[in-house]
Amino acid sequence: MANVEIALPLPVLPGGWAGEKDFKAVDQLSQANDRNIEPVGPHFLAYARRKRHKRTFSEDERIQAQANVKSVEEEDPDDVDEPEDKVLLQSQAKDWKSQDHYAVLGITRYRWRATDDQIKRAHRRKVLKHHPDKKAAAGGTEDDQFFKCIQKAHDVLSDPVRRRQFDSVDEGAEVEPPSKKTTQKGNFYKLWSKVFEAEARFSNNPPAPKLGNDKSTKEDVEHFYNYWYNFDSWRTFEYLDEDVPDDNENRDQKRHVERKNAAARRKKKSEDIARLRKLVDDALALDERIKRFRQEEHAQKNKRRFEKEAALKREAEEAAKKKEDEAKAAAEKEAADKIAQAGEKKARDAAKNAAKKNKRVIRGAAKDANYFHASGDAPPAQVESALNDVDLIISIINNDELAELKSNLSDVTDAAKIKTIFQEEAQRLVGAGKLKDGQTKSLA
Repeated sequence: MANVEIALPLPVLPGGWAGEKDFKAVDQLSQANDRNIEPVGPHFLAYARRKRHKRTFSEDERIQAQANVKSVEEEDPDDVDEPEDKVLLQSQAKDWKSQDHYAVLGITRYRWRATDDQIKRAHRRKVLKHHPDKKAAAGGTEDDQFFKCIQKAHDVLSDPVRRRQFDSVDEGAEVEPPSKKTTQKGNFYKLWSKVFEAEARFSNNPPAPKLGNDKSTKEDVEHFYNYWYNFDSWRTFEYLDEDVPDDNENRDQKRHVERKNAAARRKKKSEDIARLRKLVDDALALDERIKRFRQEEHAQKNKRRFEKEAALKREAEEAAKKKEDEAKAAAEKEAADKIAQAGEKKARDAAKNAAKKNKRVIRGAAKDANYFHASGDAPPAQVESALNDVDLIISIINNDELAELKSNLSDVTDAAKIKTIFQEEAQRLVGAGKLKDGQTKSLA
């Protein structure tokens, strides 16, 4: 309830009015009374809205007017009819299987994407426009063929199973693949994307991958073509079946038609699979990315091959150089060995010659000592004994000892002293275990 006070002043009578002279007031006006006014219907909603948002009458009217304008501007585009083809309007109901149901309802811009609500509203608009009674009332013909087509289109598209069958053979939704010449002139990705988007509506494994663009990775492109080469389509062709006779008495004819329809569906399915495979083959052949990937892969293989060949060549060169170095080192070693051998031979020859000279000197020293005989010429037995003892000592000692012995004997002319040197050497050899005591009898 709301208490509303309304101030309504009485109007002022104009001067010179007809009853002015004869007018006489009979009573006083009564006092104003408060009345309770209850808003109802839209007035109550308007009152509640004003109270909730604390608006005045003028503010609320202005805001509501703006909302109404916006609502008109945002009118659902589905409520706009597509232009009707005159040939389409002459369609016969008996040819409903060959008609474009989406065109009949005026929603060809949506086709398989149309929602149930869009189909329902389109049907309602067409019914209001083409109902036979409405045409008759407008003075037109009472032909109801197109109206029956409308009803049939609604029956098919509002049934999920029958609509799926119609979408399976809807030629209006197909996008013809561009030719090679057209693709070369235009944008490959723009032209072929439309083709694959149209085909993707039949996928049992949505969503289908996008064709992408020139910057797509090799993995994305390979995934795209693998998906389409293994495409799992739900597309069927029952919509094109020959009508099975509804005659229970002729069962053989019914089974014959059913078998014929099944064979026709299998054939169309095979043809559709072959068509899709050729479509993907054509796209693959025109896809510049595939060519680029192959060139990059070929370049990579060549790079690896060149690197391998270079590595093998480097290894061969290193092996040849190593073999050459080894041969050179062997030659140098052989030459050095020859030189060393020559030096050793020379040294041996020199040592041998020195040893021979030292032996001659030592033997000569024994002769100079008169073969260790005290006086007079030494008898032959003494000479032989002395020479045997000297040769024994010479055979026992080495070259260094031989040289030392020769050095000790050099420049010594005294026979007794020479004998003493030999005796000392013999004693040294006895001490070294090389001679037995008393073995050199001439030096006793």
